[in-house]
Amino acid sequence: AAALFCKLWFYSCVIEDPDLPVCVEQTILVWIPLGFLWLCAPWHLVSLCRKTVNTKHLSKLYLCKQLVVSLLFLTAIAALAVTLGEDFGPSKDPPSTVKNAGVYYANPVLYAVTWVNIQNAVTSYNVLQLSICSISQTPFTVVSLCFLNIFLTLIFDHQGEISDVPRFCLFYISFGLELIALILSAVADIPSENPEAGATFLSRITFNWFNSMVLKGYKRPLVQEDMWDLNEIDSTSYINQCFQHVMQSELGAARVRYQNKLKKKQNENRDKAQGEAFQNGLGKGVSQDVLMMKADEKKKKKKKEKDNDYPNSWLITTIYKTFRGILLESAFFKLLQDLLAFASPQLLKLMISFTQDKSRYTWEGYLYAVLLLVVAVLQSLFLQQYFQRCFVLGMKVRTAIMASVYKKALVVSNEARKESTVGETVNLMSADAQRFNDVTNFIHLLWSCPLQITLSIVFLWLELGPSVLAGLAVMVLMVPINGFLATKARNIQVKNMKFKDKRLKIMNEILNGIKILKLYAWEPSFQTQVEDIRGQELKDSDNVLTAEKAFTSISLFNILRFPLAMLPMLIAAMVQTTVSRKRLEKFLGGEDLDSDIVRHDPSFNTAVSISDGSFAWEKEADPLVSLDIKPGRLVAVVGAVGSGKSSLMSALLGEMHSTKGFINIQGSLAFVPQQAWIQNATVRDNILFGSPHKERRFQEVIQACALAPDLKLLPGGDLTEIGEKGINLSGGQKQRVSLARAAYSQADIYLLDDPLSAVDSHVGKHLFEKVIGPNGILKNKTRILVTHGVSFLPYVDEIVVLVDGVVSEVGSYSSLRASKGAFSEFLDTYAKEQSNQADLQSEDTQPDSPLEDTVSVTLKRENSIRRSQRMGRLDVRLRKNSSIKKSEDADESKQGQKLIEKETMETGQVKFSVYLQYLRAMGWGYTVMVFVVYFIQNIAFIGQNLWLSDWTNDAVDYYNMTYPNWKRDTRVGVFGALGVAQGLFVFLGTLLMANASVNASRILHSRLLDNILRVPMVFFDTTPIGRVVNRFAKDIFTVDEAIPQSFRSWLLCLLGVLGTLFVICLATPFFTIIIIPLALVYYFVQRFYVATSRQLRRLDSVSRSPIYSHFSETVSGLSVIRAYGHQDRFLKHNEITIDGNLKSVYPWIVSNRWLAIRLEFLGNLVVFFAALFAVISRDSLDSGLVGLSISYALNVTQTLNWLVRMTSELETNIVAVERVSEYSELENEAKWVTETRPTEKWPEEGRLQFDNYKVRYRPGLELVLHGVTCNISSTEKIGIVGRTGAGKSSLTNCLFRIIEAAEGRILIDDIDISTIGLHDLRNRLTIIPQDPVLFSGSLRMNLDPFDRFSDEDIWRVLELSHLKDYVAGLQEGLQHEVAEGGENLSVGQRQLLCLARALLRKSRILILDEATAAVDLETDDLIQNTIRKEFSHCTVLTIAHRLHSIMDSSR
Repeated sequence: AAALFCKLWFYSCVIEDPDLPVCVEQTILVWIPLGFLWLCAPWHLVSLCRKTVNTKHLSKLYLCKQLVVSLLFLTAIAALAVTLGEDFGPSKDPPSTVKNAGVYYANPVLYAVTWVNIQNAVTSYNVLQLSICSISQTPFTVVSLCFLNIFLTLIFDHQGEISDVPRFCLFYISFGLELIALILSAVADIPSENPEAGATFLSRITFNWFNSMVLKGYKRPLVQEDMWDLNEIDSTSYINQCFQHVMQSELGAARVRYQNKLKKKQNENRDKAQGEAFQNGLGKGVSQDVLMMKADEKKKKKKKEKDNDYPNSWLITTIYKTFRGILLESAFFKLLQDLLAFASPQLLKLMISFTQDKSRYTWEGYLYAVLLLVVAVLQSLFLQQYFQRCFVLGMKVRTAIMASVYKKALVVSNEARKESTVGETVNLMSADAQRFNDVTNFIHLLWSCPLQITLSIVFLWLELGPSVLAGLAVMVLMVPINGFLATKARNIQVKNMKFKDKRLKIMNEILNGIKILKLYAWEPSFQTQVEDIRGQELKDSDNVLTAEKAFTSISLFNILRFPLAMLPMLIAAMVQTTVSRKRLEKFLGGEDLDSDIVRHDPSFNTAVSISDGSFAWEKEADPLVSLDIKPGRLVAVVGAVGSGKSSLMSALLGEMHSTKGFINIQGSLAFVPQQAWIQNATVRDNILFGSPHKERRFQEVIQACALAPDLKLLPGGDLTEIGEKGINLSGGQKQRVSLARAAYSQADIYLLDDPLSAVDSHVGKHLFEKVIGPNGILKNKTRILVTHGVSFLPYVDEIVVLVDGVVSEVGSYSSLRASKGAFSEFLDTYAKEQSNQADLQSEDTQPDSPLEDTVSVTLKRENSIRRSQRMGRLDVRLRKNSSIKKSEDADESKQGQKLIEKETMETGQVKFSVYLQYLRAMGWGYTVMVFVVYFIQNIAFIGQNLWLSDWTNDAVDYYNMTYPNWKRDTRVGVFGALGVAQGLFVFLGTLLMANASVNASRILHSRLLDNILRVPMVFFDTTPIGRVVNRFAKDIFTVDEAIPQSFRSWLLCLLGVLGTLFVICLATPFFTIIIIPLALVYYFVQRFYVATSRQLRRLDSVSRSPIYSHFSETVSGLSVIRAYGHQDRFLKHNEITIDGNLKSVYPWIVSNRWLAIRLEFLGNLVVFFAALFAVISRDSLDSGLVGLSISYALNVTQTLNWLVRMTSELETNIVAVERVSEYSELENEAKWVTETRPTEKWPEEGRLQFDNYKVRYRPGLELVLHGVTCNISSTEKIGIVGRTGAGKSSLTNCLFRIIEAAEGRILIDDIDISTIGLHDLRNRLTIIPQDPVLFSGSLRMNLDPFDRFSDEDIWRVLELSHLKDYVAGLQEGLQHEVAEGGENLSVGQRQLLCLARALLRKSRILILDEATAAVDLETDDLIQNTIRKEFSHCTVLTIAHRLHSIMDSSR
């Protein structure tokens, strides 16, 4: 058969009308597809044997498929019967000796078995509800068979009359059935939540299953609810599980390597030290210079070592091992695609020779045209599968990194935590994870580009011979230049990341402490800080742009444009990723909290015992602590500020380094921190904190914690949402919620870190009686209470006195008083004050009004005021709704409790004005120049190619003649000149573009910053910080890096496509007919896609914010989460949040593939038609133009694809400009400085007049202050008291115009404060705020950010605020670095710093807002005395919790 086949095949190629011999059709064309199917048969049979048939799923579609296959089986049997009948049946003619060929037996049998096989496949598919192999094979076979049958029909058409009627009929019947089977197999069998799960093979390779999403997105903007569920293998928990599994072994190995390295180094250092000692003995007379040089070298070495002092180079291997499967799959597809890419030029060569040689048969041309189409289609399919896998891989890598960073943050030790601020860790999750994502998308180009280059060179050598070497030499020379540029770019990148971190860190702090900045009028100082960093950041990014682009422009000359342009980009990206890799390895490889510090040994008879414990925040520690606490006791811990009370708590929680000794704790812990940590969730969720909800216990806790009156007044009761950081609760309410959380948790041991300082003495007494004290709901539990409130001490079982981090005394109240030690001195100082408080308390609780009632009455009173003040920030519209009766269904009431609005998201097309806004920011001059320059470059490019095609025709003109030199020189000269022009113009365009985009970045960022600092306080109360930071991080990053790139690419693509169409039309004018329909199809696909893709991108942005918000919330509440042991719950929540984001990322990836495959098919049609018309009109064409037009057409697929991608990418990226400008146009507070400016010395006397002053938080809300009228004369000392939320703080807000008057006015020295600028006002008043907020930076910067005072002034105020000794004892003195949020100072020290700020300003009016709430009594005394002395000539308003702090007020 084979011999016959060969002879016939070659023979048939020469004849005018080609056809395959019958033998080939009956053997090869049948056996290949059938063999394909048989390979998969065992798989189906196994799956069938394993499962029982699921009758539930016998859908109509399934039955139809089975019916069609059964009929096909019957046709095969019939064909066999016909053959048997002809050979052996009784016949009227004499039996012929010639029997039918073996094929007629073999084929029907093969068919019959195959159809049975397919029947099994359909069944197994139905049973398993998903089976890739069957999905793939069923239609595949049928398609192949159809092809075969079409060939057969051709044969039948040739024979005038039908010789073999039965076979002819059977063939047509089976052909029809096969077509039906093909159509049926393209329909998914099992309907499912996620269409991908049940998608058939055809649907998978063309991404048809995604159609429903695209349609939905085109009809209306998509929302999060439209997203499909993730496949199990794409979910965060699955990815993270695999990743952690691999990471543990890899990181373990890396740690071992690191330890060995350290040991080796120690040994080396020891030897060196001995050597040096010997040397020093010899060379006493070494000159100073040499020593200096040595010291410098050491410093450099130290720095280098510091960079590598963690286990490194394990992250990449971890990623590789985790995602090996998908990596190899994508590599396979890429390889196939690369090889096919070189088939097209070979076909093109055949095509050109066909057009040159007019004597060849026409069918050859058609064959080449069809082959071009087939190759292109296959190439498209492989390419899209490759991309799909790569992008999914990128997504998975990002997910794995984000989940790991979160997981690590929960267990990271305090040392490691100090090294990176919250801002930096959030950056690891956002920027660095994203970098990895971007690199993995294109990682295969690392081997694919060299492969393409090598193959191109091989093929070019075959075409051109040695002349290739010239081009090759240029390329080789480019490599070192490229390497140099890449390293340069890398160094800039490292610097840039540092600036980015620094800028985000400052932004984070500005947003956290925005209220303080406003009160002190410090915005300009911080604005300049950010602007300076931003300036440096942009200066560098300018360099990056030009360096990378310069190379791309040089490589434009080359045939190997794509791989050569991609390699440098990939290298640059990988370089950036190494920076990210180091940061991630350092963080993920850092030390974990030592879980062995706290033991849980049940054999002890104490609840808590510390034996010889010595604890420190850093590694070195000396103070020793020993302590035993019996179960069920109430122990108070007292001591001065900084004596280590909070540190003792942290040690018990296992948060500190234990250098020796151990702690044993029996039972579970609950912890109430000094500064309450509140989650952005409902009040109920905050109190339950993951425990099941039991109504009785819940109510009991709420009553005990005096929360009932508050809940009645909150619009949604206990379902009211609390803003980020508990923004819509007062300090006291936050603390009570925090205490309620502990009380509800039913732990065995309660660590209470001064929970009573933030509440009024009334409420404090209530909390002590009902919750903490001997009769409270926790009376049988072990309680350790840190407190400054002397009045509670007589009721506790035991008192622990701390002095300088050491336990100085332990005992009961009476025994400690009797012993006349440190404690009794401490008490004697305050005995007087304590009796005052006692008198006052006895007045309050008269026998006829039990305590409970006084509390609830007063709470109710102020809450009515406080509700209007805080909840006033809710939307006016919602306010009106909340008067709906409570009895109406709960959903109604839930309307009011949303404090934080969902993040707004633009929908529909991006407005054209946004593009204009960006172009305007770039500058019109630049914009026009960029357009013109790139346009000229494109004309030069087309010109060069046309010139080349004309040049090739010289070969025909000068056939068998010598080629004249002048002609050669002209040709080469013009060609070269056009090439150089291109290079120059691209370079010029790139330069202009870089400058323009840096310009735009600068303008957009400074507008945003400028405006954010000027928005009123209300905005920050209702907007989560994460949302604002997101604008400064992700969106500004996009404006800086992504938009310029995509804008440039878009421009190049657009010009490229127009150029291509122009050339094709020039070569084959016929082509113009096709352009219109193609353009229409193109336009529709594009519109469908862009609508969906853009919205998916927006959903991605919006669903990203919660990841970062939740993360920074977790980091700030770490000690609480660890104390309660809720790490797993938070991990779970984080996984859900990331999944929410992936649900919009995954469809976005698929939408790109959906589009690409459709556009590539369009492009393939362009190639096909260009080739087809070249064949049709080959008589009128010159071969040079044909070659040019087809090679251009081959490029068009890629360019078209890129154009749509770039259009949509530009559109998605431009959304960042939209988001940035949204926050640049928020309404501002009043002007900082106005025309009417007060005199330099104002206010000289400090008189205050309130004149019928009314205020509300926002228009349309209830009043907070109802017509306050009072006169305060110069130097008066005024005490302001009132329950939590009575409007005490609102009063200060009004003085500083944080909120503006609704009616009435405030006069200071007869000047109406509403007429002058905010900064003039705020600079002349001084406040010591309730929360002492510090910023990271030097101590000096925290006191005097504008550098207005001398060092002497600053030391003087530090002395007055009792901090001089502390600061003088620090190594850097005034330059001592304050950690983020002042974490390395105790709360009391922070408060004293705020006092120092006030002393520096020396204004005539001072406001103290509960300034001493967090300080122990001794320090409190010091502060009061300082204020009395230093501010005797000022008007002082004191808002107080503690009565003694206003004892000496005049009124």
